[in-house]
Amino acid sequence: MSSPSEPSPQSGLPVGLAVDTTPAQRPGPVTLAGRYGCVVRLAPSHAASLWENVRGHDALWTYMSAYGPFTDDKQFVTWIESRIALNDPYSYAIVDASGRAVGISTLMEIRPAARSVEVGHIVYSPALQRVPLGTEAQFLLMRYAFETLGNRRYEWKCNALNAPSRAAALRYGFQFEGILRQHLIAKGRNRDTAYYSILDGEWPRVRKAFEAWLAPDNFDGEGRQKRRLEDVRKAIQ
Repeated sequence: MSSPSEPSPQSGLPVGLAVDTTPAQRPGPVTLAGRYGCVVRLAPSHAASLWENVRGHDALWTYMSAYGPFTDDKQFVTWIESRIALNDPYSYAIVDASGRAVGISTLMEIRPAARSVEVGHIVYSPALQRVPLGTEAQFLLMRYAFETLGNRRYEWKCNALNAPSRAAALRYGFQFEGILRQHLIAKGRNRDTAYYSILDGEWPRVRKAFEAWLAPDNFDGEGRQKRRLEDVRKAIQ
């Protein structure tokens, strides 16, 4: 489905709607605090905790395009330091309520003039999987990208064979846009890339669903969800 358009004043041919061309801001070293943890700029001090949580879980790196798994802590620390040095992707640590760094997520493909940014290079240790913080961290970054940085498009891309990532994109409220065939060569193998996005006009409804799902009354005494995020979203008009 195409975006809305209007006729060109000169030719009468259909052209896109006029938009605010003020560039988006670039990501910075913020602390995004949530109910279950926080998202902070990745730092060397996070390396030990991250290694403790990802060590031995080599499957986490299967669909990463150019790195992992790591053989030891020294190799992992060197990789963390290389990520910190980059401005795109801009890396954040996901920190739980006890202060442990349990995952990484980045804002990347940063295009301020287009007011577009992608969330990617996501590393979720087992400690971050199937817990509220895993979802909350994505909500915090998404809210930051739209409401603070001023983006109009928020992207999610993944290897088309990465079924968990594709399911996560839909769960979080992204819309599937298509597959770019033979898009990349990743670790010497062909990669078709699945594209997803959320637009600024869709964000208010997506935000309401996140907030309702993350509310304390949506979890029982053992931290299990009462309603799925997908079901919450469907109930919001």
